Amino acid sequence: MQLPTNLLLAPIAGYTDLSYRLVVRRFGGLGLACTDLLCPQGVLRQNFRTRILMATTEEDRPLAVQLFGGEDDPLIDAARYCRDEGARVIDINMGCPVDKITQRNGGSALLCDPDATIRMVEKLVAAVPEVPITAKLRLGWNDKSITAPYLARRLEQVGVRMITIHGRTREMGFGGQVRLDGIAEVVAAVDHIPVIGNGDVRSPQDARTMMEKTGCAGVMIGRAALSAPWIFRDTWSYLRTGKLPAQPTLEEKCNTIREHFRLHLEYRGEHAAVCEFRQRISWYAKEMHPCRPLKDAMRSIQNAADFHRALDDFLEWRRKQDTAQAPAL
Repeated sequence: MQLPTNLLLAPIAGYTDLSYRLVVRRFGGLGLACTDLLCPQGVLRQNFRTRILMATTEEDRPLAVQLFGGEDDPLIDAARYCRDEGARVIDINMGCPVDKITQRNGGSALLCDPDATIRMVEKLVAAVPEVPITAKLRLGWNDKSITAPYLARRLEQVGVRMITIHGRTREMGFGGQVRLDGIAEVVAAVDHIPVIGNGDVRSPQDARTMMEKTGCAGVMIGRAALSAPWIFRDTWSYLRTGKLPAQPTLEEKCNTIREHFRLHLEYRGEHAAVCEFRQRISWYAKEMHPCRPLKDAMRSIQNAADFHRALDDFLEWRRKQDTAQAPAL
């Protein structure tokens, strides 16, 4: 399949749900989004949480479904279920460093026994030949076990169609600096399939630097997009033209937050939306300083009316602040 751009939204547990993906898509520039990581058992049982994580709409395209698990998990049955439900891409998580995932032989644990992982993925590719299978990796479990280049090469040979590589080991977690040379080694290890770089892409300039220094075909952006969902629009413009669009005004940023809340109300209900935005406001606030009154007010909202009142009061406060600080002529 042909993606509209080479910019991907990372699957961030607890954040990149349907309502947020739609906010990102409406700014433009996004090539592919991904669901939160899903356990095969949850997919097959279709429990409440899994149904929420798998929720999508026609506007939410193209979308990859991300599965995690090991040889003992029903990955093949889950992949077939996702295919039958219309999944356009199935991604295998081989990079999550969280203990509750790796202790179940999923995520980064798959980096520790590359040959067993290859056998598992080969069966998966054969089971759903109609759907492109992709994989998201880290460099390795630790510095003594850098397995990503070998894994990427073998994954390509058994039919995986794209690799995303986060330039850290599992041991590094999200600390330290992303290793561009490690990403470049994975790019060099494959013959034809695209390799997407991931890690520390906080700006359009970071995206271009990663692509230039590693040779990767595109980038995946995660945490930076939680504060600025327009980063894909900006990055796509910068990569094509070298120019950045005008940044959203404060009022436009507040309207983005309102639209996100509205979508959350539509798909999850008021209680879930209120709980979400008590936490989510800290991410949006990174692009809205000064904003202490908004953060304080949002953390105590009880309903939709409180949410809108908090934004209205903040905008009024900022207008007064900006007027007071304006130079006298």
